Amino acid sequence: MSNPQQLRYSKEHEWVSAADADGVSSVGITEHAANALGDVVYVQLPAVGDTVAAGETCGELESTKSVSDLYAPVSGEVTEVNEDVVNDPSLVNSAAFEGGWLFKVKISEEPGDLLSADEYTAFTGS
Repeated sequence: MSNPQQLRYSKEHEWVSAADADGVSSVGITEHAANALGDVVYVQLPAVGDTVAAGETCGELESTKSVSDLYAPVSGEVTEVNEDVVNDPSLVNSAAFEGGWLFKVKISEEPGDLLSADEYTAFTGS
């Protein structure tokens, strides 16, 4: 398993992409988290227009093994949710870093404790 170098990671196992020209970043969960959860069968995501706060719960992922909270890695306003994942939650498992992204957020504040890919790999030991 390899963690893409261009992403930043939270210790709660979410990733966030670099902001685009409009200041919007994609958010998802890591392969490490997806593997730990098992087969994801349901996702509850924040709604477009919701404000999320870094480190706070903003949704939920349900798998065949358990239910896990989704935490916002950054603060900001949700601009889009991935309807493909809502309709087919297994995308979280099969494409965690591509088609399995969860929502997009216009970042208002980024915490200083996000990890680089190498730091996250060392943190998870994988």
